[in-house]
Amino acid sequence: MIVEILRHKLGSTESFYQSFKYKPEDERETVATMLENLNLQKELKDIDGNKADKIVFRKSCLQKKCGSCAMLINGKPGLACASKLKDLGDHIRLEPLKKFPVVEDLVADRSIMQENLKLMKTYFEDGAIVSEKRNTLSYEASRCLQCGCCLEVCPNFMIDNGFTGMAGAMPLSRIINELPKQRLKQISKTYSSYVYEGCGKSLACVDICPAKIRIEELLANSNAIAVWKRYIKEK
Repeated sequence: MIVEILRHKLGSTESFYQSFKYKPEDERETVATMLENLNLQKELKDIDGNKADKIVFRKSCLQKKCGSCAMLINGKPGLACASKLKDLGDHIRLEPLKKFPVVEDLVADRSIMQENLKLMKTYFEDGAIVSEKRNTLSYEASRCLQCGCCLEVCPNFMIDNGFTGMAGAMPLSRIINELPKQRLKQISKTYSSYVYEGCGKSLACVDICPAKIRIEELLANSNAIAVWKRYIKEK
């Protein structure tokens, strides 16, 4: 197969595509496996026989748990460790997520997501009010990988427009059921400002989420609590 990768050198302002030939040895191979194998070659050469630098990409767990290997795969955001080569055809194009600044090759600077979480204070300052009836909602929200795939397809998210997208909404959804009254008032204002008012309800995030989180249900719950001041019953 032909693997076309958008290369971007550290500190450069220019990008270029570079193609490689690759022959999978196992039908279970993923994009992450392929990138690792290309980098393991003694001398990496592109399709024209030119010497190429090692391909820079992020990886950690390689088990669809951390979200660090998020990138554009044939134009669609996804996790490299979850994307099997056999499902991608004979020509694969890899690019970094485009909603964020590029660091190098397939690595994008997604630090804005962490900064948004700190800005919104998505953590407990005091004790939590634990409710077994709402444990499943809190657990569902906790499965967010913070990979940024949802932000890549969101028509409302821009890195500097104050809307955090679902990457900010999910951590708030995780704690909103368990906050004391005073803290709930604060977080409700935060939710309204950074999530509710910016969301256009396109729900492009629903289909793209690698963790398959029930985003619509969590949004409905958070909207009910933070905006309409009522709880909804869990099924």
